[in-house]
Amino acid sequence: MTTTISVAAAEFGRDMEQGYRTIGALISDAADKGSNLLVLPEACLGVYLPSLGGGDESVEARRRRLEDLPPALELDGPELARVIEMAGDMTVTLGFCEADGETRYNAAVTLTGDGILGSYRKVHQPLGENLCYAAGSEYSTFDTPVGRMGMQICYDKAFPEAARELAVGGAEIIASISAWPTSRTNTTPNMEDDRWKQRFDIYDRARALENQLIWVSSNQAGTFGSLRFVCSAKIVGPGGEILADTGIDAGLATATIDVAELVGSARGSGMYHLRDRRPSAYGSVTAPNTFEELTYA
Repeated sequence: MTTTISVAAAEFGRDMEQGYRTIGALISDAADKGSNLLVLPEACLGVYLPSLGGGDESVEARRRRLEDLPPALELDGPELARVIEMAGDMTVTLGFCEADGETRYNAAVTLTGDGILGSYRKVHQPLGENLCYAAGSEYSTFDTPVGRMGMQICYDKAFPEAARELAVGGAEIIASISAWPTSRTNTTPNMEDDRWKQRFDIYDRARALENQLIWVSSNQAGTFGSLRFVCSAKIVGPGGEILADTGIDAGLATATIDVAELVGSARGSGMYHLRDRRPSAYGSVTAPNTFEELTYA
């Protein structure tokens, strides 16, 4: 059975109503292409942070960043209910800022018109993101009309363990949603040459190949605050092959595939990446983090 997947590189801002219009237009475009699954970027509703802090951030810059946060939404709130109503029969993955009491999370949901199928709170946090969000603590997979899925957000893709956890949990499709910017320390006029764009693409292909599954990578487009996003939304097959890609432009990338056949064929082709694991030899991978001790001792 074939499944048509669309993934977006799209621009979002703080204006929630404009965000709903953009989501609605992307759902409509994906429906016109016959899509069963649409993966939207990180932080669709209310957009991302205006900048990423760090050790060189001034007190004033940090104050402005902490004052300009996206709206915090509840899983069962009216904002996501509105997207559920828009989704209809389509399976849709998108990102937002989740409120849990006074705590904020960088979060993602996968939903259909019947409701939320799965939710995720970002585990790995870059730079100063921890000043604005709490970290999530787990990866889980869930069944959808298009197959068993898992979700990641942006920086998560730099950690092979995260994708492997989802693959071992039965994921056939991983939706990796991002607000991935260009490099701020090594700028280049041609975005194709940007080193962060190149890393983004390498991670996408490597994670798909390592785990022999369908990798669907969305991203923000345009600019927000000091960030310029690399677009590069893509669908990657289980052999690491790019099936569809927006390049450095905004838009939808779409591919029609047989998920079960592609994944089954890759995992039965003589390269048994999941079967041939040797967890007993990987003790340090799950041991307490000693990076600082190793680096600075």
